[in-house]
Amino acid sequence: MAQSFFQEDEILGKAYDGRLARRLWGFVRPYRKLVWLTLLVALFSVGNDLLAPYITQVAIDRYIAPVHQGALNSLARMNGTLMLALLYLLTLCFGFGLRYVENFTLSVIGQRVMYDMRSSMFEHLQRLSLGFFDHNPVGRLMTRITNDVDSLYQLFTSGSVALIGDVLTLVGITIVLFIENWLLALIVCLVFPPLALVTRYFQRVMRDTFRQIRVRLARINANVAENIAGTQVVQLFNREGRNFEYFDQLNRDYFTTSLRSLFYFAIFMPVVNLFAAIATALIVRVGGGQAISGALTLGALVAFLQYADRFFLPVRDLADEYTVLQSAMASSERIFRVLDEPIIVADPEQPRPLAAVRGEVEFRDVWFAYNQADWVLKGISFHIKPGESVAFVGATGAGKTSLISLISRFYDVQRGEVLVDGVNVKDVAQDVLRRHIGAVLQDPFIFAGTIASNIRLHEQNISDERVREAARFVNADKFIEQLPHGYDEETQERGSGLSVGQKQLLAFARAIAFNPEILLILDEATSSVDTATEALIQDALDRLMQGRTSIIIAHRLSTIRNVDRIIVLHKGRIVEEGSHEQLLTRNGYYKRLYELQYVESVAKP
Repeated sequence: MAQSFFQEDEILGKAYDGRLARRLWGFVRPYRKLVWLTLLVALFSVGNDLLAPYITQVAIDRYIAPVHQGALNSLARMNGTLMLALLYLLTLCFGFGLRYVENFTLSVIGQRVMYDMRSSMFEHLQRLSLGFFDHNPVGRLMTRITNDVDSLYQLFTSGSVALIGDVLTLVGITIVLFIENWLLALIVCLVFPPLALVTRYFQRVMRDTFRQIRVRLARINANVAENIAGTQVVQLFNREGRNFEYFDQLNRDYFTTSLRSLFYFAIFMPVVNLFAAIATALIVRVGGGQAISGALTLGALVAFLQYADRFFLPVRDLADEYTVLQSAMASSERIFRVLDEPIIVADPEQPRPLAAVRGEVEFRDVWFAYNQADWVLKGISFHIKPGESVAFVGATGAGKTSLISLISRFYDVQRGEVLVDGVNVKDVAQDVLRRHIGAVLQDPFIFAGTIASNIRLHEQNISDERVREAARFVNADKFIEQLPHGYDEETQERGSGLSVGQKQLLAFARAIAFNPEILLILDEATSSVDTATEALIQDALDRLMQGRTSIIIAHRLSTIRNVDRIIVLHKGRIVEEGSHEQLLTRNGYYKRLYELQYVESVAKP
């Protein structure tokens, strides 16, 4: 899986892809007025930049070094230079204002597009089925919604409009150069082809290096995330040193690649400056000769030198903008790959209502596989009456947990039907279906927030009193009230600081607060808590099951003696069914499981 992740990050996208650009425009379209304003400002900015050298030319030729010395007296020449100096200052101030408006509007557009894109991705990710997350690591998805979206921000703030502005500047300066002096303009054009070849070469080299940097950065991010998540295992098995060696290898690889990128970038700028210096030297040689002979004014020569210098500024910028554009295309391809991920488990166009749910659950000849033809469930059929408690037991891999996923419609069956109150779950809107189902998982997920927010999950309809009643009902109030801030005690990510039993009790309180008609329970969490906490959890479990259809995925057979019915699964099929006492008298698969656990429990000191 990690290998495919790195390969995906190494997508060698085009520098410009019209299909992706059109899709990106879909996010920009709501702000097209700002875009047109920015382009108009950029156009005025280019024109304003072209005006400054011309003012210098007029000042030199008309007032500083006029061809006819007696044309103006000294006072008139001083006043003329003063007026042109003020005009020159005015153009600089005007250019400053234009640049400010351009940069500000670009940033606003970029931030709004990023906001909309992150929202679209987050919304889409929430609607995807669990099968998608089974094959896509969290680190990869986090990269899409953060780093790749940030790359698009760079496109809007320093890529797209800046690229257009630089192209307009090049075209404008080229036209002015030929108007001023076609011979000197040809000299600049002679320098341009070899410069374009060198620029193209460095663009390709820096683009490849940039891709390598992205791949190595992704590897570092994945490795850090994995080590942080597995800190307990790393420390338990004394793997700190070995893990650091591996991280150091990744870090050094990233460091070396980054240095190589800096090396190419450091060479490219002096090369461009070298060609600019060559062009300037040729202009001074040829243009100076023309000025001496009287074929060219001194002011025109100075203005031409300024235009030539400004001609090479966009060339320097285009290399960076090309890299930004290529990075944005690659990022947008990865983003749209996520947004294009089909929603396998989708709501029907005309969903059926679930009014006054009684809690009846039925499986009719259900066949299910996570991967095609690798069947986890094979022809499963059973019927659970409203309010009945049923436990499913079996060896690991028998298909027990898959039942919960199918009832909640996290996945769709390939064959057969799953029904709640006689209605196929495929015909019901997912939010409506899950509103009537509560789940207590073996590893309860605790969000960053407070104790109260983890019970109500930010559901405003659940009052503080109801939160407290739910906690009291499942015995969670005993440890909550001992916390410094009680129900307002802050919880860290994944419930750091809470014991396994405390997190389990919070999950029970959460289920009670939402008051579902169907309860799905995995009992494995009680195997890692102390006896006193296990007694609290078992009492909470008994209370939860009262008056509700309860489906328990049982690993410890001692916890399910009092359920109404036990269904035994083996290799995806139902092999036995009955009460605890009935199954023990049959000398079948259940009895063997029970005896194995009983012998193990007796053998423990």
